[in-house]
Amino acid sequence: MKNEAITSRDVDFAKWYTDVVKAAKLCDYSNVKGCMVIEPNGYAIWERMQNVLDGMFKETGHQNVYMPLLIPEGLLKKEGELIEGFAPEVAWVTHGGSKELEERLCVRPTSETLFSDYYSNAVNSYRDLPMKYNQWCSVMRWEKTTRPFLRSREFLWQEGHTVHATQEEAEAETRLMLNIYKKFFEDYLAIPVITGRKTEKEKFAGAEYSLTIEALMYNGVALQSGTSHYFGQKFAKAYDISFTNKDNKLEYAYQTSWGVTTRMIGALIMVHSDDFGLVLPPKIAPKQVVIVPIGNVSDKVSEVYQALKDSHISVYVDDSNKSPGFKFKEAEVNGIPVRIEIGERDLKRDVYTVVRRDTQEKMEVSADTDIASYVLELMDNIQNNLFTKARKRRDEMTYEAQTVDEMREIIENHPGFIIADWCGDQACEEALKEVGGLKSRCILEGENATHKCVVCGRDAKHKVVWGIQY
Repeated sequence: MKNEAITSRDVDFAKWYTDVVKAAKLCDYSNVKGCMVIEPNGYAIWERMQNVLDGMFKETGHQNVYMPLLIPEGLLKKEGELIEGFAPEVAWVTHGGSKELEERLCVRPTSETLFSDYYSNAVNSYRDLPMKYNQWCSVMRWEKTTRPFLRSREFLWQEGHTVHATQEEAEAETRLMLNIYKKFFEDYLAIPVITGRKTEKEKFAGAEYSLTIEALMYNGVALQSGTSHYFGQKFAKAYDISFTNKDNKLEYAYQTSWGVTTRMIGALIMVHSDDFGLVLPPKIAPKQVVIVPIGNVSDKVSEVYQALKDSHISVYVDDSNKSPGFKFKEAEVNGIPVRIEIGERDLKRDVYTVVRRDTQEKMEVSADTDIASYVLELMDNIQNNLFTKARKRRDEMTYEAQTVDEMREIIENHPGFIIADWCGDQACEEALKEVGGLKSRCILEGENATHKCVVCGRDAKHKVVWGIQY
């Protein structure tokens, strides 16, 4: 029986999403307009994401730092494209106490300016390079329309900022970080992604080019899930990040930046969860297994708990005073991947019950089973099943179109990714916004256009993935 507190996702997807967020106690609304309170269940998922990604960053030679929250207006304006791109979303501090500031301070929407200012002093010689830094922090962007995790005025993220001696090294870094994001999404979040290059219109303000991973939600709406930007020498010239190269000549450095945010939690919900609540892939679930005792079974519970814990499985025992049925529902709505029910009557038959959250299948397991090996294999199966199911749905909702009418029919009746060729003219890209809000998601790299431009009929330059977005 479905959870009565959760609207069916096939009836009202937006309401379903909010219901799951509330029922699983991931976040709550706050009296700070457009900002959310991330509750323990939600923050635990973020911590797990943070720990995994942080390890992946450090394995590739990156170090964590922390930059100031506030940016002087003059510093922000040094690189014109960046301030122009972020101007509508910037929040300003104008007073310190009761005194008006001589110069406004921007609450960081991103930190390219701060890192560039730092690098202008820290980089002197090619021997100082590369500097590969990352920070975990919050940023603020004054969004008009907000939605929990997907779009809020303050959100958590990581932002990597690196500086290199050569273009080749910086571009390799840009590609490396995109591939790390792809690996994280597919191997840990079990979310298939499409990778490619943003169009000039959609690239990050100030970048030479932006690479992206794009995911498709259950309802066919796209979610930009992570981006990696190559800046070339734009910021280096604006902020004077120069160094003496191996030939003892002064040269400007090359930079990158890359980031992912708490919207990854929104992606997890919208790709995997169902009408019963949250569904989490075992590799990212803060709590992988819950043991529910029924009756006087403490010895067996302790045995199973210890066996799982010794195998580094995240397990807890729900020994609260709630009824077994309530405990089952609570574990279900919170997305615990595996539930183990140990009851007196079942133990008399030398069995207990294991339930997998992704399919809700119940299995009787012999009481003398090597439970740690069984659960580890089961979690691998769940992880693979979630990815396979998400990829199958993504592929089924990916279409090809050769005309605007075909794109309109797709987006009105069964939205998803639409692959269509494009001439490269921004006017044609803008024209597609009138077709249900279609926007370019990415240019597919390494794939040649095979048809005419879907809008104007001229020779096409690129094969592009289009879609409506969050």
